[in-house]
Amino acid sequence: MGADLDVVLLRAFVTTIRAGSISRAASALGHTQPGVSQQLRRLERAVGQQLLHRASSGVSPTRAGEALMPYAERIIALSAQALASTSEALTGHCGIGILEDLAVARIPQLLADFARLHPEVTLEVMILSGPRIRDALDERRIQLALTDVGYLSESPRWSVRHPLVWVSGPDIDLQADPLPLVLFSQPCRWRTALLEALDQAGRHWRVTFESTGLAGVHAAVRAGLGVSAFLPANVSTDLMVVPAPILPPLPDIELGLVRRPGTQGDPLVDAVELALQAMMR
Repeated sequence: MGADLDVVLLRAFVTTIRAGSISRAASALGHTQPGVSQQLRRLERAVGQQLLHRASSGVSPTRAGEALMPYAERIIALSAQALASTSEALTGHCGIGILEDLAVARIPQLLADFARLHPEVTLEVMILSGPRIRDALDERRIQLALTDVGYLSESPRWSVRHPLVWVSGPDIDLQADPLPLVLFSQPCRWRTALLEALDQAGRHWRVTFESTGLAGVHAAVRAGLGVSAFLPANVSTDLMVVPAPILPPLPDIELGLVRRPGTQGDPLVDAVELALQAMMR
């Protein structure tokens, strides 16, 4: 019989990939860097594959690591949901407002698993821009909002930091002057961070394409119209991550969750929040 996968080791692996380095993952997990490194080695021994490329600039997943990532995220989320389950079945409706960047990569499988565990629950996901998520909360259309904390008027219940990475198609000249950019249309807080990083590095740039949706941005990058910045989980196999120092490093983004007032103690909202927190961490 093969070895079982330890959720603790999987959490160390997922956190390291999202953080982009073992040291940042150790800080996020509250562990020491040697301790996280040991957990990653144990996981690699368990699966019999190298999962990470390690370099002085950080870490990136190998092909085996990319294959393991969605399963690891799903196992972590299911573990949290199982712990949250009680003898009393959950029922009711829960509305969730999230950014499209999160909805594409992680949320669908999480919510599908949740629905299978709690068949009497109706989950409604609203994929909205940051400002519209705030409006949906105020209008009582959603109970939970997961978004960039810069769009929130109050402190989040919890937050996590994730890196942004430069991405390009296979035929882009990364030394072009000015550098062609594919961006999300305004309003977009990440757009500002991207442009500031280029300005501080002295790189000239021009916007060649804009879109209000991730699909449009992804298609434009794949077509070779320019470079953009994504969350690592949204980098598909037909795109490549541009390493430093070809393009300047991008700042982390902070994602946080808030609840609509009056939902405290609601067992369904509690359970959905716990599942989202497990997925994001």
